[in-house]
Amino acid sequence: MTDTSAQITMFGADWCRDCRRTKAQLDGLGIDYRYVDLEAEPDAADVAREISGRTNIPVVVYPDATHHVEPSNDDVAAKLRELSLI
Repeated sequence: MTDTSAQITMFGADWCRDCRRTKAQLDGLGIDYRYVDLEAEPDAADVAREISGRTNIPVVVYPDATHHVEPSNDDVAAKLRELSLI
């Protein structure tokens, strides 16, 4: 059984340029993550807003329960290194 609590979750939408960039970065690094498409699951926007306190996307939630909102590639890479995922 997979421990889903140790997984990265990214809330985003295909129309969002920052979401596409972050998704491409995670894919390019071979990071296992759960993508929550806010267009397909509009109710998940409330979850993302509860986590971040903002309406901006993407929201990336890490296994240590921290998160980034609209992170730069450098922000994501630094966090992944901190978590020893890259």
